[in-house]
Amino acid sequence: MTSSDLNPVDARTCDVCVVGAGIAGLNALFVASRYLRRDQKIILVDRHPRAGGMWVDAYPYVRLHQPHPLFTAGDIKWTIHKERSYLATRTEVLEHFAHCVRVIGERVQVEEYFGVDYRSHEETAGGVRITCTDADGRPLVIMADKLIKAFGVNVAPKDPLTVSSDRVRSVSPNYCDVRSGEIADSDEPVWIIGGGKTAMDTASALIAARPDREVNLVAGPGTVFLDRDRIVPPGPRRYWGGLMPNRLFIEVARKFDGTNENEVQAWLLANAGLSVTPQADNFFAGLLSEAEQATIRAGLHTVVMGHLRDAVDRNGAVDLVFRNGDTVATPAGSWIVNCTGYLLHTDTPYEPYVSPGGQVLSIQTRSATFGFLSFGGYFLTHLMFRDKLREVPLFAFDGDELRKKTVTAAPLAYAALTLHLHNLSLIYEALGPSVFLRCGLDFDRWYPLHRRMVDSAYFARTHRRDREHQRQTLETMAERFGMRCAAVVGD
Repeated sequence: MTSSDLNPVDARTCDVCVVGAGIAGLNALFVASRYLRRDQKIILVDRHPRAGGMWVDAYPYVRLHQPHPLFTAGDIKWTIHKERSYLATRTEVLEHFAHCVRVIGERVQVEEYFGVDYRSHEETAGGVRITCTDADGRPLVIMADKLIKAFGVNVAPKDPLTVSSDRVRSVSPNYCDVRSGEIADSDEPVWIIGGGKTAMDTASALIAARPDREVNLVAGPGTVFLDRDRIVPPGPRRYWGGLMPNRLFIEVARKFDGTNENEVQAWLLANAGLSVTPQADNFFAGLLSEAEQATIRAGLHTVVMGHLRDAVDRNGAVDLVFRNGDTVATPAGSWIVNCTGYLLHTDTPYEPYVSPGGQVLSIQTRSATFGFLSFGGYFLTHLMFRDKLREVPLFAFDGDELRKKTVTAAPLAYAALTLHLHNLSLIYEALGPSVFLRCGLDFDRWYPLHRRMVDSAYFARTHRRDREHQRQTLETMAERFGMRCAAVVGD
């Protein structure tokens, strides 16, 4: 069903309404379908024209950063016939999301409303009243027993940077495919602004298309990536080699005490990470291969460790002006590609992850319960349907608030991993191991069963004693940065 079918008078009714059709929303949809009968109904609402969330708006040359089987709803298998380590394209990801909705629709009725914006909801004793509108402002009212708002990280397309000079061309990956068109035909230098995965994707695309092109990187503080070849080793090495991701995350959380992110960062870089730049202070848990690192390093002409403030015309030339006052001259006609961070840069009102009545679940960054919000879609929905969402004392923190108070993303990233493990420990006790077996998002599923069983047994033996350190770390972060970070329990 589309927004053109909306009737401004009649309200739609359903057992569950899921707002958001990205990876978090589809995992919530998958789990909800396991608790409902075939004759029950889920309404799926999303502002995009199709399922996919941020992938609908993603730049055209983006690829999955992890092997495609580890990016799904529940345990739904992909239908593309590629080797396990294949990094899916944007089109392939969107096709898989549509496939997931179809598979879930075989278990329960799924009524889809795309191109529809959530506006508000009201929780009552009889359920939840949700108000939405389409692009023309026509209303859609939904009455549901349960509401799951799976906004996730709420990524929005990046606009080009605004600069003073009109002699440079400022673009962004969302509106400019660097592999084609005017930018591809141009011989002028390109300045990539940003040091994260979007910047690496953009550098790779430019260098692959024109190895002789001058490509420069303004990398901010630099970024540590997880070494994909070690975290998810290709080929038979997964049977004996590599670093099991969950064990690595446990070690990171054990080393982090809420104050020592620089020490943890150095350890991670030495043992499981890599960086394109000589300095690397940020960490977002992104993956990069050793081959990608080598190609990008070899193809970059200049790397500036700093932040671009402006591009200005001076004496017939163009100067790039950086935050520290340094300048670099660049020819007229140069390109500036805005690849600065997508995460935690939108204004989202604060909302607890669970409502007072327990009928509304909100998966977002203002009261985050997992380092990877897709896990929230999966595990929190299980808690909701087992009436344990307000019973289990999960910690939640305000990721948006914390990001504004830190110089780099490292404290946030390590706190998020700590939060992730702390809450998984509580959920493991509340739901049991069977729920974990169907979570297709688990990075350890890359490895053969015998290795996963050993790692699962290790987690079962150690998670309780680790949880006290994790709690203390989160409380230290709350005190250090003055942020919301506390356990949420029922009244």
